[in-house]
Amino acid sequence: MADRESDHPLEPGPDELDQWMRACAAFVAEHLAALESMPSWDTEDAGAVADGFVEPAPEGGQPMEALLARLRPAFLKSYNTAGPGYLAYIPGGGVPAAGLADLLACMTNRYVGVSAAAPALARIEATVIEWMAALVGFPAGTTGILTSGGSLSNLAAVVAARADRLPEDDFLRGTIYYSRETHASLVKAARIAGFSARNLREAPVDARLRVIPEAVLAMIEEDRAAGLTPFLLVANAGTTNTGAVDPIPALSGIARRHGLWLHGDGAYGGFFRAVAGGERLLPGLELLDSITLDPHKGLFLPYGTGCLLVSRPDALHRAHASHAHYLQDVAAEGPPNPTDLSPELSRDFRGLRIWLPIQLHGLAAFRAQLEEKLALARWAYERLRDVPELEMLDEPQLSLVAFAVRARPGRDASALGAELLRRVNARRRVFLSSTVIDGRYVLRICVLSFRTHQGRIADAVDAIIEEVRQLAP
Repeated sequence: MADRESDHPLEPGPDELDQWMRACAAFVAEHLAALESMPSWDTEDAGAVADGFVEPAPEGGQPMEALLARLRPAFLKSYNTAGPGYLAYIPGGGVPAAGLADLLACMTNRYVGVSAAAPALARIEATVIEWMAALVGFPAGTTGILTSGGSLSNLAAVVAARADRLPEDDFLRGTIYYSRETHASLVKAARIAGFSARNLREAPVDARLRVIPEAVLAMIEEDRAAGLTPFLLVANAGTTNTGAVDPIPALSGIARRHGLWLHGDGAYGGFFRAVAGGERLLPGLELLDSITLDPHKGLFLPYGTGCLLVSRPDALHRAHASHAHYLQDVAAEGPPNPTDLSPELSRDFRGLRIWLPIQLHGLAAFRAQLEEKLALARWAYERLRDVPELEMLDEPQLSLVAFAVRARPGRDASALGAELLRRVNARRRVFLSSTVIDGRYVLRICVLSFRTHQGRIADAVDAIIEEVRQLAP
């Protein structure tokens, strides 16, 4: 009996698939063409748009064009995280080539968790990991995994350090050391890995918000004298609050003398090592046992693209490998399967969204963008530091500028800062975010989108200066 089209409801024919692809391509092209003129954020009446998606699943299908028309306002009523004015939190951007890579990966739907299932594609991911290691100065032979982002990378690093430095049957005497400026995902990872607050040590920082090595050393010695087992020290290669870079060479000396695993969180800042002079900005990365990197930040890729590098090839395998009879047909002969190095078994083919953009553009293009972001942050800092109403927390250590509004008689500095943020963001040309440091309300400019250039940073600086001078005395 001949197949009927109705027998294959989920398999579009060539003409229908071509129609869908063309409709989606037109949607994306229109969106990207408008990014420059879009507001930096627009969530007004977004609740009403969201309510429009409260619905039962349809029994019958709908035309692609109608669905795209419904999705258009859902995308628009949001923070414009892909736009040039997005200077909040840690921007990325999402280079178009990575979107094309995801189209190829999803449409072909190959599985890369075990190498035997797609040897060449698994090799692409291994090559990408080697590229990441070379970019940040890690030694030859480094292994690693591609993850959904810094949270999962930090979790895998904590588990690897636990397996390497502590006995599995009695690891709860282990202690972890990190600065108060370390990303919250590290504490979350430690708790998921089985460590409670009694295992965690938050170290003080200096005036530039870098961890103080002498304070860490004193904590380690005190814990060891109390019968505990210090095993993990975390160094920041660019904090989220201000871009602070911890003194990794000094921390490495402490870690080596006391047998601790030294992990670096370079999710935001690690890729700045790849620029000219990167060794000066981020000295000592090659001394780390592991490092978290987020290509969806420093390589401008779509959200959901993370990486963990580990200098010793066996460490990840010891922590994550497991045996399953149903996988005996694809057991690794040679290098471990990716799934034996990671918490994940089923996942997407992330490596292609790194490999394809680098092949298309070359590393020089990424380096040039990173160097521009450093220069733009420095330019913004030099403009703002001479504004008497503002106080700069520090000169940029990477591409992040942090500043506060000075208090005025009868006016709370935090309230002034919040009002300044509201006014600048209300212009919708740029979008900034804030944090709290030592009880102070702090505004941040983080320059990291490949679409952000001099004109938009000038808009941000001009808006800050104009609005801070108009705040009521």
